[in-house]
Amino acid sequence: MKLTVVGCSGSFPSAESACSSYLVEADGFRLLLDMGNGALGELQRHCGLYDLDAIFLSHLHADHCIDMCAYFVARYYRHDGGRCDPLPVYGPEGTEHRLTTAYADTPSASSMSEVFDFHTVKPGTFEIGPLTVHTDRVAHPVEAYAIRVEHGGRSLTYSGDTGVTATLDQLARDSDLFLCEAAFTHGKEAIPDLHLNGREAGQTAARAAARRLVLTHIPPWTDPQINLTDAREVFDGPVELAAPRATYLV
Repeated sequence: MKLTVVGCSGSFPSAESACSSYLVEADGFRLLLDMGNGALGELQRHCGLYDLDAIFLSHLHADHCIDMCAYFVARYYRHDGGRCDPLPVYGPEGTEHRLTTAYADTPSASSMSEVFDFHTVKPGTFEIGPLTVHTDRVAHPVEAYAIRVEHGGRSLTYSGDTGVTATLDQLARDSDLFLCEAAFTHGKEAIPDLHLNGREAGQTAARAAARRLVLTHIPPWTDPQINLTDAREVFDGPVELAAPRATYLV
């Protein structure tokens, strides 16, 4: 599998990065994990507008899904080549309603479903193209999911947004690459069931025996170097910061 960081800023875009969005490619299949603020523009550096095969939305906060409204425009109003066929979109209960409400002026209440084929995510295992995925609920104020993607004996786990939870420890078990949020700073924010800090992300990776940790979803007001240092103190494997346009072979 190939992982490309489309955007990795948390809460709102930074001067350097769009919000959460990650492109996973395998056997010519393209799965996008999240499409936060600014992601659609950056995505076009890596993939044609109409070349995605599926989208997974970890949860329905704007910094993970709001550019789906812009993507609706690109798919619904495409005149050159005609309207796109519905693209599979996997998201929590109410995803279609959330996006329709956010757009606020779709031609009809069902217009989103004319270009997106919505599937409700629940904890479980299923196939998306050639990929086997495992999803489970994580600790966040809204319904939120982490996802493990497997292909060819290799594995990638993406935390989405979460506080400390044994669910994520289990989902990330022995992952070749663990893409984990680290929005908070150790010793500064202490809000349960919301976000991880760098130390907690490192501890999660250690408990899961992940092989490689990439910290992501760090907001512009958080010092990423502090989180990187904190994670390295508790996790013995390779740790790095996600960066826009970075790619990884998994």
